[in-house]
Amino acid sequence: MNKLLQVLVVGTVVAFGSGAPAFAAESMAGTWTLNLEKSKFVPGPAPKSQTRTYADTPDGTALTVTGVAADGSAVSGHSTFKYDGKDYPIIGSADYDTLSLKRINHSTTRSLQKKDGKVVGRTIRTMSAHGKVLTLNSRGKKADGTSYHNIAVFDRQ
Repeated sequence: MNKLLQVLVVGTVVAFGSGAPAFAAESMAGTWTLNLEKSKFVPGPAPKSQTRTYADTPDGTALTVTGVAADGSAVSGHSTFKYDGKDYPIIGSADYDTLSLKRINHSTTRSLQKKDGKVVGRTIRTMSAHGKVLTLNSRGKKADGTSYHNIAVFDRQ
């Protein structure tokens, strides 16, 4: 009996211990800071700064965005969503009012941004294999009708 218990305990530790790094790499949870040198904003201008904080909650993933826009004004937004393709409200964007997200694989997510139910933007969010770089490749139209293609690169803090 004692031998069986040891095997079960060791097996559980090995199974969960080897799975933990993979889970940590898949989780967006944490704080991410915009790396302006690696990012590209077309047509621009780029924001002066941006920080994204993701937190895993019982209601889904909570996202808080803060920063400074190109014109020096404060940026602030938040949303809580699941990766189920349903629309979730987002507060703080003039360009869209809901998000719809689906996982493509363990490190990549597709997001649709909508304004009044109409798709106005698409983003592919990819986390690097080592879990330290987050890239958002976004295309769409702003509320004023201007088209954009932004590649925002964030470093995990």
